[in-house]
Amino acid sequence: METWDFEAELWPWKDTTDAWIFVTAPPEVTEEIREASIATGPPRGFGSVRVEARIGTTTWRTSVFPGQEGYALPIKKDVRRREDLQVGDRALVSITLV
Repeated sequence: METWDFEAELWPWKDTTDAWIFVTAPPEVTEEIREASIATGPPRGFGSVRVEARIGTTTWRTSVFPGQEGYALPIKKDVRRREDLQVGDRALVSITLV
């Protein structure tokens, strides 16, 4: 499977809680993921795409969700704690379709 690497800033959902924190894939990565996901079958709920993500030494499976700016990748609290990340930090992200 193809892997995409990019750097992105962590941002909170609705600015009200740190429970839901995301990074957004840049437009060119979003388009490549969208095209590659077509080959994996029909879209999942909310247009999500299943991925394996990595930041630093932490790898986890989740889904990316389409948004106006690009696919949003949720960053679990456990991942943020392990990698010492907070809202506003920039992270190097790797995404692979699963």
